[in-house]
Amino acid sequence: MSVGESRLPAGWSPSRQYETEAKVFRLSHLRKMRGCEQVAAVCFRVRRGRIEFLLVQTRGGRWIFPKGSAEAGLSNAQAAALEAFEEAGVHGRIEEASFARYVRRKTSELRGTPIEITTSAHLCEVSRLDPAPEANRDPSWFSPEKAKRRLQEGRAQDYASELVRVIDRAVMRIGSTGRVESRRKAG
Repeated sequence: MSVGESRLPAGWSPSRQYETEAKVFRLSHLRKMRGCEQVAAVCFRVRRGRIEFLLVQTRGGRWIFPKGSAEAGLSNAQAAALEAFEEAGVHGRIEEASFARYVRRKTSELRGTPIEITTSAHLCEVSRLDPAPEANRDPSWFSPEKAKRRLQEGRAQDYASELVRVIDRAVMRIGSTGRVESRRKAG
């Protein structure tokens, strides 16, 4: 190849500009598109040596952990803590690392196709509750067994089993950190 020759394919030129077609999306549409990744705060407290979990009601009346979409600019743990505050008025310590993940299968409203929504669960030890900024969430405390029953009500078996597994893993995780034992000795 001599000086000045180019290895570009025929019809290509280094100065040729390519235009791309711009697409415009509404923010609400983008949020639904990325809605396949969520975060949850599995809020708990230890009272008299017993673990209790804080659940909130959905608009449809089902009980669930405070959860929502991952937020740009926040870690998953920070986004989960924000959901716990907004939906239940929770102040507390949240673990940065997710201790469990669960999957919900549903049909996409936008495409009418099945999608999987994966949720990263973070433990949050509640130190205090304020009134929740979001209305009609009714945060309530439940023993592990009662929380499992509430999480199963009105749900498909596979999703209900995933939520029960999260409670079981949370109980094991809380017990392994010594939080329950230290509360028994303090009480």
